[in-house]
Amino acid sequence: MKVVFDIENIDELESYLLKHSNRDSLRESLIAEFLRDAYYKNVRQWNRAVRICECLAIIGWGEYEPLEALRGKWFNGNPQTCFLNKFGDLRFVEAIWSKRKSGFTMEQGRTSFHYSPDDINNIQTILSEYPTKEDIQSLSLNSQRNWIPKNPIWITRGVSNCYENSKELIDSLSKELQVELNERMRPEKYGRKVNRLILSCAFSFFDNDHCKTNYIISESNKPLTNSKAWEEIRKTFSEKEIEDNGYYLRNRYKFGPFRKDTGNVQITIHFEKEFSDLSHLEQKKVLSEYFKQAIIQTAEKLKKKDLGYDFDAMIGDFTRVLSSWSVGNTANTSL
Repeated sequence: MKVVFDIENIDELESYLLKHSNRDSLRESLIAEFLRDAYYKNVRQWNRAVRICECLAIIGWGEYEPLEALRGKWFNGNPQTCFLNKFGDLRFVEAIWSKRKSGFTMEQGRTSFHYSPDDINNIQTILSEYPTKEDIQSLSLNSQRNWIPKNPIWITRGVSNCYENSKELIDSLSKELQVELNERMRPEKYGRKVNRLILSCAFSFFDNDHCKTNYIISESNKPLTNSKAWEEIRKTFSEKEIEDNGYYLRNRYKFGPFRKDTGNVQITIHFEKEFSDLSHLEQKKVLSEYFKQAIIQTAEKLKKKDLGYDFDAMIGDFTRVLSSWSVGNTANTSL
């Protein structure tokens, strides 16, 4: 275990672990360590849990539920740490941290515990009031650098508002399509270098004259800067029309970069007001085509990076799930 914690480079760690002939014994040792550090009380214990999760992502979790140890930011910018399973469900300790002059400590009243099927103490969920105490350590908070196999397609919304006629569609995205993707995609077949391809939907909306955003989709495929979009939209609409209607000129797709540290790509898809005028079934069919094109174009770019990832298999599975969902068939049939 000392060697495991001493190896910083993730590729060297993988090479070391894969040399072991008795993976089952190694896994049980790592799980035993994890089930101690999953109840972390300070930075050092959290960082140990991160390294153990990295090891288990390499050799596999066996019969235990695979988890990722991730550091993010809370809404006020303070660090947040948690364990997530492949469906995004929280497990074990979730903490908000305070930065002090001499380091980080977990915040009392902002630390939670989430039930886990592998919790040897069988603790039920405790939101915000999981007991902790000040333990300041001058160490950085680590985050896992590799990932467990999971559905790579993640659907989000950039803004929560939308027109009334799109609410049924949006509800179906989270309660039907995302569930189907999580259950029916086959991430073990694709590879390990891509974590999430995030489809962020930006819908037009109008809210009682107080808040309005109506996207006008540019006919150009070239990325638009804000200044260029403003210059172009004024060729079609007056400033009063733009202000009264909340017009914004945008590309259909905005492709973010591939982040090697997170394995993520974010693709924003903009929807004009007319999209919400379509029937629910028509919206699903149009959106499915946008989703498919966004993933295909992203895959073409990532193929050039030689990631050893089977994008064709991933796109094939994604297309089949989309096709079933777009016609209202969300039965959980195998791919």
